[in-house]
This record gives sequence, structure tokens and C-alpha cells, in this order.
Amino acid sequence: MPKTSTESVNTTITTSQPASMSTASMPKDTATIFNPAKPAMVQEQLKTDNVEPYHHKANHNQNRSIAQSGDATIHATTSATASSPTTAAPKIGFVSLGCPKALVDSERIITELSRDGYQVASDYEGADLVIVNTCGFIESAVQESLDAIGEAISKNGKVIVTGCLGKEADKIRAMHPAVLAVTGAHAYDEVIRAVALHVPKPDRSNDKDYNPKIDLINEAGIKLTPSHYAYLKISEGCNHRCTFCIIPSLRGDLVSRPIDSVMNEAMALKNAGVKELLIISQDTSAYGLDLKYKTSFWNGMPLKSKFYDLCQALNDLGIWVRLHYVYPYPHVDKVVQLMGEKKLLPYLDIPFQHASHSILKAMKRPAHSENTLARIHAWREICPDIVIRSTFVVGFPGETEEDFQCLLDWLVEARLDRVGAFTYSEVEGAVANDLPNHVPEAIKQERYERLMTLQQDISAQKLQEKIGKTLMVLVDEIDFDEGVAICRSYADAPEIDGHVYVDDITAAVKVGQFLTVTIDDASEYDLFASYKG
Repeated sequence: MPKTSTESVNTTITTSQPASMSTASMPKDTATIFNPAKPAMVQEQLKTDNVEPYHHKANHNQNRSIAQSGDATIHATTSATASSPTTAAPKIGFVSLGCPKALVDSERIITELSRDGYQVASDYEGADLVIVNTCGFIESAVQESLDAIGEAISKNGKVIVTGCLGKEADKIRAMHPAVLAVTGAHAYDEVIRAVALHVPKPDRSNDKDYNPKIDLINEAGIKLTPSHYAYLKISEGCNHRCTFCIIPSLRGDLVSRPIDSVMNEAMALKNAGVKELLIISQDTSAYGLDLKYKTSFWNGMPLKSKFYDLCQALNDLGIWVRLHYVYPYPHVDKVVQLMGEKKLLPYLDIPFQHASHSILKAMKRPAHSENTLARIHAWREICPDIVIRSTFVVGFPGETEEDFQCLLDWLVEARLDRVGAFTYSEVEGAVANDLPNHVPEAIKQERYERLMTLQQDISAQKLQEKIGKTLMVLVDEIDFDEGVAICRSYADAPEIDGHVYVDDITAAVKVGQFLTVTIDDASEYDLFASYKG
């Protein structure tokens, strides 16, 4: 089969840009944080120009257009509400922008609306109202959100705005005075009330088939991800004060969910057929700190709301558990031991951000590069199969060539498996804006390209080492025309890492199925395998 780039087969994440927007004004499809993947027409132009797009995003972009949000809920709402009417219920359109944490917020809002009897529209014209869940992390994300709001207003007219950019309500109303309501991040109840105010809940009192005593939505809720994997958010907010980040001002300080609440949702997801849980928060390894590791009871057993205890409990579910946004604290060592004992996926997503002492200090990051390097080496002793993904900022204010070379040298030593990078961009309200010696854009871009070229070589070398080995993979898609299953191994998080392309599959292979395959070949980011059935 042809060795297609991952980006070219991963175009289901579309932007909500207006169709008339020129490609020159769209965000670049580089690893710039929170920039979405380019629309299909731009992908085709890239192929025509023989440009190989880089697909490892610096952060998870889980953007969902109104069509994708509608399509993703069809099966869930149809199967969960088979006895409910589908004619008179008002329809709500949904556009979700930003990271997985925002995607989970979108899922929760859609679930609650569905419980109230609303349906989810798959286009603007069929919606009685549209909700836009925004991202406001950096200026490109702000502009994308404002564009999405404008598109929704022009194509529908009735729009409610929620999400991180909701903190800038005055900015939103100044540009789009027609919006009906603006709420901040994870303001679920406010959004539901605003919807009911402008589109009243359906009156089902005269519906003879409706039984209000029956919970029509599965306990796991409605998900915007494929049915075989789901994001599980364990906490909100962050206690760190990194100078380039405004998350605490958007989402507040750390607020952890009690462990019984997390485990109840995890069990519900497993019972709904989920094969892989992706654990997310702003600082996953700090889970439970704000609760003082309070003990709760789940399944009759006492459990502490603590990172290690949570990982142990999730392992007992018997499905894949993948950890994202983990800081390299010493107590993570015990979790890596669980990975070495085959009790968790040996995968850690750790945002190291840089390696230079002076830059880490200017960023107010909580770890030093020598400590993290030593910790990585120790983890590989404990768990030789561990895969580490990270992100790095290039061109942070004050970054010298010496600082950047320190980062490159660190990457050579660390040999990380998956790396995303983004050039520094000012965020309104961030402390780093006021730092001296900002790096010119041309130098930022040149350094970014050097870093990614280096990491591409490292990635290619590491994947070559897998040729001839057998791996268990999870099927995400099937290309029936080519007879190829597009899969992921334990080393691959959805939408940001590589794929395993499996040839010669049989008709019995289904999406969401585990396969044991033999690796035959490798490219810079992807593996190619055969399946014997």
C-alpha cells in the first residue's frame, strides 16, 4: 500500500472557518498550539505542491464542526432513546473548539440537553439554536473562535457562546452583538438555562411513549469521540503559574473530582463498550492534592483521591488507560512501576516545554532539565517499553542560540518518542508578554524547523527498531477500498501521534477491535504491518 502521511488520512478534524475565507488568512498547519488541522481543500493543495505536512500537533486539537458534532451523536441518541419521539424536539447545533478538556465540556452539555429532550442538529439550517464552545488560549485560537461565532450567526442567527473565550464577554459582544448569551468555561448549568430561555424544553406531557422514570441516556453520556475510546477528565484548573499560560485565569485553580465519581464514569464508559480511556486534566499528576487525598468508597472499597491510587483502580477495569498532561514529579515513578508490570499503557504525555535553565526559570516551570533527564533514564530502566510524548516552546522571550542548542542537545540525549513544538505566541494576559528580548518571527520559525528535523530523525530511528516485532493495535478506521486497517498501538494517542497501517485484513476485522500484528516497515512517524487473522 502507499505510505500515506498521517495528516492526509486524519482530516476528520475540520475547522469551522467560513467557506469564503482565503487559505492565506487561515492558521498555518504547523505544530502551533491549538491551531486546527487544515480543511480538506488545503490538504489537497499540499499534496499538489508536494508539501509533506507535519502531523504531530503540539497540543490536542479536538475541534468538532457542527456537522461532526451532529453526526457523532446520531448513534448514541438513537440507541439510547429508541422509544422517544424524534419529530417535535427542538434541535441544537454544536461547534466545539480547543483541547480535549473543552471537548469533554461539550460532551457534558450535549448529554444534559439530550436528557432534557433536545436533539443535536448536524447543520446550521436545521438548528433552532447554535452553541459555540470556544478556545481562548492564544491569539490564533481567539481569532478562530471569533470566526466560528461569526459563521454561526451568519448561517443561523441564534447563538450562545461558552468556553474559555467566554471570559472575554465584552470582546465577543463588541464583535458579535447578536449573540444571545456568553458563559465561561465548564459553566454547564448556565448554558442549559440559556438554551431553555431561548428555545424552551420540549413538552412531552402528551407523548404516550415517554416515560420520565426511565433514564434515556446511558450513564456514560454522549461522546463526540468514536465509540471505542473516550476522554475522562479527572480535574479542572491548575495551580501552576507558567508565565506563557493563562489557564488558571480561564479555568481557575486545581479542582479534582472525588475518586468515586471518576471511577463511576470510567466503569460506565467501559460498560458502554469503550476500549481505551484517555485520562486528561491540566495537571494529571497533581490529582487529589486539593482534596487532601480524601478517601471515598467505590464498589465497597476505600479509595484515596490520589494519582497512584486512581491509576491502580483504573487498571482493574481491564481496558487501555492512557495518561496525558503528567508533570515529572517523583511520585510518578510508582506509576511507571505499574506500567512496567503491564498494568497501564506504558505511555506518558509530559509537557517539558524546554531544557535551558534560564528559559525554564523565565517560564516558571516546576522542573529542571537534568532532573527530568535522569528521571527519563530511570523510567526506562523500570519500564523499557515506555513511550514518552512531549511538547516544546521555541522562541520564548529571551531564548538565545545557546538556550536553543541546549534544547537540541537535551532532545538528542532524551530520545523522546513523540514530540510536538510550537513557536512562542503572545497570549493576552500572560506574564511572558512583558519579558524582554522577544525573538523575531523568522528566527522562531527557523529554530522550529531545526527542532522538528532533528526529532524526525529520532522518531524514524526509534520506529525502525520496531520492525519484525509483534504489537497489539486498536482499529480506528478501515479503508475498505485498499483493504487496510488504520490502527494505533500503545505508543499512539488518537489524532496527535502516528498510526499503524495493517494490510490484508479480512471482512471480520471491525473498528474498535484489537489485533495482533507484525511490523513490516516504518516511516518517520508511522508503522506498516501485516495481519494473519
